[in-house]
Amino acid sequence: MSTPVVMGTPCTCIFGTVPVPLAVTSQQTVFTCNALQATIMDNKFPTFGMCSNPANPAVASATAAALGVLTPMPCVPVTPAPWVPGVPTIIVNGKPLLNETSKLMCMWGGVIQPVKSPAVTVQTP
Repeated sequence: MSTPVVMGTPCTCIFGTVPVPLAVTSQQTVFTCNALQATIMDNKFPTFGMCSNPANPAVASATAAALGVLTPMPCVPVTPAPWVPGVPTIIVNGKPLLNETSKLMCMWGGVIQPVKSPAVTVQTP
């Protein structure tokens, strides 16, 4: 199993400019390494700084106004689906656990992923 993702784990978008700590809002009772355990339903982010994906309507509009010169615009992630794949064999309050190999798709084409979880997985003999 890969490392579980917990509250505060930095996440990045391939089209964003800054990492953002993950907020856990899907559950408030299960902790891993003294932090709330994330599930695949923790898919809300405020921003990743500036977005440079031309599939984003704001970027496309600004780029067109700049005569085709790529013009990044403020990132407003749209993530209606849960993270995939998660860990379907470990359920946290009715939802699959989120691990650091999971990905989250933004409606504008970005791929969001955890950078490095502060939680650790310990193998026992």
